[in-house]
Amino acid sequence: MSDTLVTLQGWLGGDVTLRQAAGVPVASFRVACTPRRYQRSTDTWGDGPTQWYTVNVWRGLAENAARSLRRGDPVVLHGRLNLSVWVNAQGEEVTTFEVDAVHVGHDLSRGTSAFTRTPRPTREAADAAADGAGPSGQSASAAPGAAA
Repeated sequence: MSDTLVTLQGWLGGDVTLRQAAGVPVASFRVACTPRRYQRSTDTWGDGPTQWYTVNVWRGLAENAARSLRRGDPVVLHGRLNLSVWVNAQGEEVTTFEVDAVHVGHDLSRGTSAFTRTPRPTREAADAAADGAGPSGQSASAAPGAAA
């Protein structure tokens, strides 16, 4: 199976929406990409037609994108390109492009950004969460001071 991988540079067309799909966080947003073209005949630069992409990101990247990205932000992203053809309510065939992104970030050629590392749970906390107990080994449902 060959995936079509793309790298896009563009601007967020709206805020990120975060939802759950089968218990997994998924963030979605739209990115506008407007190519710049040099017109040799007029010795000027001009904008090409704007292309819109729906971008989906999953799991931790989804949560980080929802916390970090805002409408109008310049972004760079990399992921798998998916093409969908469907018929709208007016009976017209519509083609849409979606990207399942695996990398998303601010476009630092357009400004600056401050990075904050997402804290990872400690090994003890991860093991306790898997067992249903808190970090001290006490069941999460037991009240403090109650007999087990």
